[in-house]
Formats: sequence, structure tokens, C-alpha cells
Amino acid sequence: MTEQNSTSQRPVLVVDFGAQYAQLIARRVREAGVYSEIVPHTATAAEIAAKEPVGIILSGGPSSVYEPGAPTLDVGVFDLGVPTLGICYGFQVMAQALGGEVANTGLREYGATDATIVTDSVLLSGQPVEQNVWMSHGDLVSQAPAGFDVLARTGATPVAAFASDSRKMYGVQWHPEVKHSDYGQSVLENFLHDAAGIPADWNSGNVIAEQVERIRAQIGHARVISALSGGVDSAVSTALVHKAVGDQLTAIFVDHGLLRKGEREQVENDYVASTGVRLITIDAREQFLNALAGVSDPEQKRKIIGREFIRSFEAAERDLVAEAKADGEPIRFLVQGTLYPDVVESGGGTGAANIKSHHNVGGLPEDLQFELVEPLRTLFKDEVRQIGRDLGLPEAIVGRQPFPGPGLGIRIVGEVTADRLEILRDADAIARAELSAAGLDNEIWQCPVVLLADVRSVGVQGDGRTYGHPIVLRPVSSEDAMTADWTRLPYDVLSKISNRITNEVRDINRVVLDVTSKPPGTIEWE
Repeated sequence: MTEQNSTSQRPVLVVDFGAQYAQLIARRVREAGVYSEIVPHTATAAEIAAKEPVGIILSGGPSSVYEPGAPTLDVGVFDLGVPTLGICYGFQVMAQALGGEVANTGLREYGATDATIVTDSVLLSGQPVEQNVWMSHGDLVSQAPAGFDVLARTGATPVAAFASDSRKMYGVQWHPEVKHSDYGQSVLENFLHDAAGIPADWNSGNVIAEQVERIRAQIGHARVISALSGGVDSAVSTALVHKAVGDQLTAIFVDHGLLRKGEREQVENDYVASTGVRLITIDAREQFLNALAGVSDPEQKRKIIGREFIRSFEAAERDLVAEAKADGEPIRFLVQGTLYPDVVESGGGTGAANIKSHHNVGGLPEDLQFELVEPLRTLFKDEVRQIGRDLGLPEAIVGRQPFPGPGLGIRIVGEVTADRLEILRDADAIARAELSAAGLDNEIWQCPVVLLADVRSVGVQGDGRTYGHPIVLRPVSSEDAMTADWTRLPYDVLSKISNRITNEVRDINRVVLDVTSKPPGTIEWE
């Protein structure tokens, strides 16, 4: 987590060595009832000490510790007397800094790996001697530092875990933060609760109280507008800000024409009724379509949509300026429902790759006129849902499947046109209706429906040849959007969806199923 979400509780610091899963480690720590923050590996020992951490976790990373320019850590961190756990690259950084040996033997371990516990320890307490762990490394610790016990090994790695109970320093070569490590959460909880002695006393209620205080401090008496899309993220962030500043907030819903069927009505009726937030709706359908005309590149589309969102809010500001002047307070702030996966995929993590620009992160224009309020920026979707429930939002809103901010604009592979949007809206509505009728809404994370607008396939309908477009179904299961797998839907449900789409939606003569996990594919096609 960042400074924005800091708390009065002393944190466990996750030191980020450029791993996209550093935030996932922080999330797992919070799942254990312990507050966590992320800091870059460039933080000095003095800067880390100033945060008064109760524990330190060193993340994995893509580098080799002995390469020139590889991420390093101020060795003074190991003299702070703070319980420390190294993971993968962080495990190797710790070993090298404390006098152990790290080598590249040419042996690699990726994915599921059998590990054997060879020494009893608090870190691996309560776990079977033989267990499945998730590895991702080409280097290995060939010799533990003096005074450290070797706790586990694998067929290729002689030192797969080590510990010094006297110094409260521990390390594992595998990734306990991912669900693929059978006892990964147990490793983290043993470190936090038993080795470091940290109680499990942090929860989402702390986030609400702290964010309300911070929002009030940031906004003061100024006016603020919220980007309300109708999705979970913007709904919860808007509710948080409304709890903090009340009528200083005006929620603005932009109908950009990239919505699914019925979404405008849901926002204008259900959300306002449940929160009492003042809402203004802007009809910007023509504005967005004109801006997207002729554009097929997904990065360009995302940036255009981000830009037009901001332009819409600037137009709303002009409309509200007279009212604001009458109150003597300007409109200076814009609320967005940005989550951490948006940030990390846009290159916002330390050393993380820019996988794709999200409209509310990498797609924002440089001449942005507002100061952003992003109370959910370091949280994952499941945490956001719980905060929404704690705020009293109805389940129909907080339990809603995720929908991207750029809407159907990035579910059309090709140029976005009014005609293509209508085709995709109809297909999407059928898929959602059949999944709901089958009682599958709570079994899948989301099911993007994608129109391959630049692809045509030959078909036969009504005894005649057709040359229509394929529709892709992308049902996925995930906990945090950082990793995902395709959902195994019942064949009869898939058949019904396919039959209805090809029979009821014009210009569609083929329905295909995307069976790709994340990685290597992202959840959205664009």
C-alpha cells in the first residue's frame, strides 16, 4: 500500500523489488488481519525505520542478484531488529547480504514443485513434510548464511527455505502469496503471528475510518465531483467520499454510449435511491463516438476514452461553477474508483511492466484540471466489495461483476461504431441473462463478451450463406484480477447462449469460447 492508505497501526512493510505480485503479498498480509504497506527497494534503512514496522517482507522480482544494476536493499535494514521474511528474489537478496551464496546452476524451477521440509521451524509449523509449492526462479541459494538453519529443499534447490529464530529472519524460495502454493498462507501467517508476534486486528473498518479522515483532510471545504460509472469501484469510492464530505460531493454519470443494456437506468435509479448522492447525468454518446471514429488500436482507444471522460467532467464543472461560486467554494477535486490492478498493469508498480493503459491511470490527459481523490487505489476488488457492504450499499451493486471503465469500447476488436455497439450490446445481454438464469453469477468473476469486428467467418443460416462476425465468450474466475483462469461453464448453458446469440443477433454467425488463463492472456482482449 502507499502513503495514501497508511494507518495509525504500525505496518508490515512489503519491500518491492519490481514484482507485479508485491501488492498481492500485501493483500495476503491484510487477509491475515495485519495492516501492510508497500515501499520501494530503494528506501533506506532510516526511511524504513521511520515507519516503525512490526515486520518486513522482501518481495520477489525478475532480476538476478549478481547482475549489474540488479535491485538491491540497504543492508542496514537487516540490523533494525525487525522480523523479516524474504520471498524468491527477496530470499536471495537476504542470503547474499548476510553472507550466504547465490548461484546460477542452469537448473530452473517454474510452476508446481515438490518441496520437502527437513527441519522443524516456526515458519513451516503445522505443515506436511511433503508439500506442493509454486516456484519461479533460475538462480538459487546454494549455501545459507552462517547461523541459519536450512528448513526445506526440492529436487533442484538444496536451500529452498531457511531461518534464524534468534534473529527472527526467515526466507523461502517459493511464492507463498499465490494460491498455487498449498500452504502459502500458512507460511505468511506463521511468520506474522508466531514468529513476529503480530495480532490479527486489522480489517476493512480501519480502511473506512482512515480514508474518511484523509478525504476530509484532502478536500477541506472545497467542492468535489465523482466519476460514477455504475460499477463496483466507482460506486464504493463515491460512497466513501460522500460519507466524508456529504453534500460537497456531486456524482456525475457520463453516458458515453459504451454501456451495456440497462446500465444507465440502474445508475440513475438504484444507486441514488440507496445512497442519496446528488447525481447529474451527461449524455456524451455522440462526443465519444466521434472521438473514437476510425480508431482500432486498443491503446489509442483507452487513451481517447480517458481523455473524453475528463473533458466531460470539465464541461460539468463549467455548468456547476455558478453554484460553486455562490457557495464560495471551487470545484477542485475528482473522485475515481481506481484499484491497484489498474495501477500495476499501467506500469505504476516499482519496476512493473506497462501491460496496458487503463483509462483512469495511463490514459489520463497531461493537462488534467482536477486533483484526484482515489480512496481505493491500493485495494483489490474483494476488499472493495467488503468496504461497500460495510458502508451499507445494496448487494445488487457491490456484488456486481466487474465491468471495465472504457466499457464496450475495448470489447470491440476494431473500430467502435454505433452499429457494432448495438450488436455487442444485444449479444452481451443474452449471455448475462442466461448465466443468471443458470444461477452462475456467483461462480464466475466476470464474462466479457467480445465482438471480433474486423474478423468475418462463413456460415449458413436460413439455407443461405452468411459472412458474419464471431462473438467470443470469456468467462473467467479470479480472486484479485492479477491472475485468472477460464471458468468451466456447463455445456448446456454454453449451447443455449450460442444458439440464442446466433439466432437473435444480426450479423453474428459464430460463437467461440476463450479458454486462456491469465497469464498469458489478460482478462479483457484489449
